[in-house]
Amino acid sequence: MILGVSHFYRLARAGYIMAREGVFALVDPALLPPAAAPLVRVANLFAGGKRDGAGKALVRALAQIGPSYVKLGQFLATRPDIVGGEIADALTALQDRMEPFGRDKAVAIIEKALGRRIDELFVSFGEPVAAASVAQVHVAEARYEDGLRKVAVKVLRPGIEGQFAVDLRDMYRIARLAERYSSEARRLRMIEVVDTLARTVRLETDFRLEAAAASEFADNVAGDPEMHVPAVDWSRTDREVLTLEWIDGVPLSDMERVAAEGHDLKAIGRNVLQSFLRHAMRDGFFHADMHQGNLFVDKKGRLVAIDFGIMGRLGLKERRFLAEILYGFIIRDYKRVAVVHFEAGYVPASHSIEEFAQALRAIGEPMHTINAADISMARLLTLLFEVTALFDMRTRTELVLLQKTMVVAEGVARAFDPTLDIWKTCDPVVRAWIEENLGVKAKVEDAGRSLTELAKLATRLPQTLAEAELAIQRVSKMAEEGVELSDRSLDALSEMRRRSDRWFLLAVIALALLATWLL
Repeated sequence: MILGVSHFYRLARAGYIMAREGVFALVDPALLPPAAAPLVRVANLFAGGKRDGAGKALVRALAQIGPSYVKLGQFLATRPDIVGGEIADALTALQDRMEPFGRDKAVAIIEKALGRRIDELFVSFGEPVAAASVAQVHVAEARYEDGLRKVAVKVLRPGIEGQFAVDLRDMYRIARLAERYSSEARRLRMIEVVDTLARTVRLETDFRLEAAAASEFADNVAGDPEMHVPAVDWSRTDREVLTLEWIDGVPLSDMERVAAEGHDLKAIGRNVLQSFLRHAMRDGFFHADMHQGNLFVDKKGRLVAIDFGIMGRLGLKERRFLAEILYGFIIRDYKRVAVVHFEAGYVPASHSIEEFAQALRAIGEPMHTINAADISMARLLTLLFEVTALFDMRTRTELVLLQKTMVVAEGVARAFDPTLDIWKTCDPVVRAWIEENLGVKAKVEDAGRSLTELAKLATRLPQTLAEAELAIQRVSKMAEEGVELSDRSLDALSEMRRRSDRWFLLAVIALALLATWLL
């Protein structure tokens, strides 16, 4: 694969910045392939003695390279299976902050996107209050049937889509090279990693999709008294503009203020973790960026989530997988956890269920011998993925995203309640889901659905048999009488034959000339 000059320049610049910031300083060249070791030694000459940890160095480097790489770093923070737990934790601190592009440009973008003047859309429209690589946010007031209401208006940064597109092409080239020469890169599905990042970028740069995610999430939690999602103003939303209900609340990042306003900190911690599990298992649709800056607590004590650019989805199979794993570890049924992995097809059948269960016991038993405050469900899943890699389980991106989100959610919960008992907190949510979806009631409902499908099949059976009989008759007739082609088909075949004959003739002439020259 040949890199173009522009691709080479951008990648060389990125590599130089990483080397200068000491990203490669802690890499042991002896552990690398022979061709890569000298490159790392040369790169470390630019580090200038910086050896303060690969995670911190990577955060510094990505912030300097550009917004696309900041997004890459934020995404890799959700993939500890690729960069390791320590670096993933460091990347969660990567801040996506940029200088605002000004109110006038934002107004022009809004008016072009929505086809109306700004004073027709909003009674007031303020200066930007926050700016990141993808967008900036303004506070505005809009008129509704019940009066004036405060709203948050998110505006896409000019030219950002083109910049992301260029950088993603570079990342694809590197991923393809990695998978071509590294079996570990193939196991980690590096091309699929960039695919997922590209999908995330598309979601984050088309605010109609983010609005749809927010709307779906709001519908899912409408009956949850402990959770609230800001409403979408669809009449003031388009690809480059997103208008949401303004949230009057305190960010969880300001814990002192949360406590000063009289909120129960332990209840908030418990609510963060249980809400995440409920969304993942009950709805199969969860907020995958649940850090303190994206969570607020309102005056009613409800959690309020914002920023729906990164969301996770789980199918019924994955939800059952998650529930049975967590429940199996809670009740110490390691054999059942092993069987679930094999039934889901995540671990190849060539391995032994008993040996896999033994490995799982090595993970689970220590969790039951330490203090409740020291138990980490996120650590449990991290160890689980490490063990499954030994048994040839290929990376499941949806499960890794789930695991990393649990790490973040658990971290937020523990910040508000350092003595939080993870087992007791997770147990009611997991147990309720299992009883609802895997218990007697669920089996009766599954049987009912199966009978319904059989009834539908039975009603269509005569038609299906008749169609099959007709197809068999047609095939038999073709075998006996031959295949009739239309004039159009015959003309096309003739043209293909003529082209083939011309190329054949040219090839013969070329070979003849070559033979003459050689002789």
